Amino acid sequence: MTVQITIVGLGQIGASAGLALAEHRSLLHRVGHDKEPEVAKKAQKMDAVDDIKFNLPSAVREAKIVLLSLPAHEMRATLEAIALDLPEGAVVMDTAPVKEAVAKWAQEILPEGRHYIGLAPAINPLYLHRTELGIEAADADLFKNGLISLNALPGTPGEAVKLASDLIHLLGATPLYGDIVETDGLMTSTHLIPQLLAVALLNAIVDQPGWNDARKLAGRPFATLTSAVVDQDGFEALTEAALLNQKNVTRVLDVLIGVLSGLRHDIAEGDREGVSDRIEQALAGRQRWLVERLSAEWSEGEKPDLSELPSVWERMLGSRKKRK
Repeated sequence: MTVQITIVGLGQIGASAGLALAEHRSLLHRVGHDKEPEVAKKAQKMDAVDDIKFNLPSAVREAKIVLLSLPAHEMRATLEAIALDLPEGAVVMDTAPVKEAVAKWAQEILPEGRHYIGLAPAINPLYLHRTELGIEAADADLFKNGLISLNALPGTPGEAVKLASDLIHLLGATPLYGDIVETDGLMTSTHLIPQLLAVALLNAIVDQPGWNDARKLAGRPFATLTSAVVDQDGFEALTEAALLNQKNVTRVLDVLIGVLSGLRHDIAEGDREGVSDRIEQALAGRQRWLVERLSAEWSEGEKPDLSELPSVWERMLGSRKKRK
């Protein structure tokens, strides 16, 4: 028996998930869907999925796991499109950088007996400095030695949570069980704020007085920092994510503004020691973080028996009556 997983959205994250699951064909049958037909065809050609379906409702009709690898601004409409075609017991997971809003939509839209679990992946540290986007950047090892935050709503059946945890292990990552609200705060600091900081820097410099000459001298520091704003999903994705996570974003922006104000003060006062301490502290913090991420020596706990994955679904589906 194999379990069908339908991956909706075959960009870097979705296609990488499919590639990572290729070695588990005895457990999973991978069906892919993307709004761009050529992307879906490419995913199948590169063996990221076993089959592709261009019609979204039919893509999930027999799926026991649905992985929505989509930006936040596409999530609600997608949930509405698949809701009535999800089989009893299906578990819908997503990788959007905003969890609380998506969870509320899932509670509102998904029929009874269908479950939502939010995932927030932290990729393989070896890929942190790569700049490729989309399906061209997909790799079977993208999640290896990384963490994936697992966020389940209260009342979610334990076997659905176990299924999500087992799937994370199949991807080569370690599950980090978290609270949805807390995860939104963490994703704000590490995912959204760097992109918004790049937006602020670009708005402060590009097309402003002096830019005509400055653009000729802009080098690696400028390119590296501003690259955070580049996203395959377009500006709509960042706009929606920021507005959906409004409280966290404004809170962290206030902290950032305070830090910038302090740095400005030290520079304006000619406080060499103050400026030096800030830079030294930042460099030390970054180096410590990189060492920790590269070592990936997180507490993993006991590895699950992944061979039991199909039986989990037999028990879940067998314990429920089919909806009329």
